[in-house]
Amino acid sequence: MNKEETLVSILMEKGYHIVFAESCTAGLAAARLVNVPNASSVLDVSFITYANEAKIKLLGVNPETIDSFGVVSEEVAGEMAEGAAVYMVEQDNTNECALKNADGTMIAADGVEQEKMCQIKQIGVGISGIAGPGGGTPEKPVGTVSFGISTGGKKARTWLMHFGNPGRAEVRNMSVEFIYDRLIEELKGL
Repeated sequence: MNKEETLVSILMEKGYHIVFAESCTAGLAAARLVNVPNASSVLDVSFITYANEAKIKLLGVNPETIDSFGVVSEEVAGEMAEGAAVYMVEQDNTNECALKNADGTMIAADGVEQEKMCQIKQIGVGISGIAGPGGGTPEKPVGTVSFGISTGGKKARTWLMHFGNPGRAEVRNMSVEFIYDRLIEELKGL
């Protein structure tokens, strides 16, 4: 069984759904997942948020976080993951389930559909990095990628990796391999 099949199997077994928020990988993590039969039972939505404004508007990343730490940072990847994890399902302060976008606007759903959606356990994944060949700096060279995983809207666990400069496609592939390994580890621990 390959990593994608393992991930789909674990997600199904544990009753989780996954939402990817990808920047430098530009949808590659989600694309690999949907190669697996039954992936539609664990993936409802995925984001390619290449621009900072998309990260802010769609995922609720704080502009101050981007200004303070840079878009390629554990802090931003963590906020991307957290925003993705609560994009479809959010508990309001009355403990009634509300379906909301990251900007807080309501998503229309009948009572049965809302009930079903509110029982879904979400995992958000954030990936932001510098795939190259340009864009690197001495502090954040090409091949620097930040990752975040948030389970059920909790504070994200984050990582920062330096993959070197093996080429744009390879940095993207290495990033997906890395996050799939982390997801499998995290899910086995739940």
